[in-house]
Amino acid sequence: MSKSKKYDFRVVKLESTWKTEITRKMTATKTVVSKSHDGFATEAEAKAWGEEALSGFLAKQVERNQRKTAKHLKAKSLADAIAAEAMTDELDEDDLAG
Repeated sequence: MSKSKKYDFRVVKLESTWKTEITRKMTATKTVVSKSHDGFATEAEAKAWGEEALSGFLAKQVERNQRKTAKHLKAKSLADAIAAEAMTDELDEDDLAG
């Protein structure tokens, strides 16, 4: 139903209503519920909500991953700059001693 191997949704029949769960595959055998909503009168309503909620959920995940990647790259760039400066300082000290 979705384009993601990790995230999907399932529709479950409760006593007289339907429940939709957005699931995340943790391992080959373990799946956890990331988000759920119940009280749907029909299975079609539950499926429609699941499809809409899953696409929104995946979009949020993509944005989150991009923010985390940008933060990581900024930190790495800063660490590289500090290391380069330390190396330059070390070379300058060698020139003064020699």
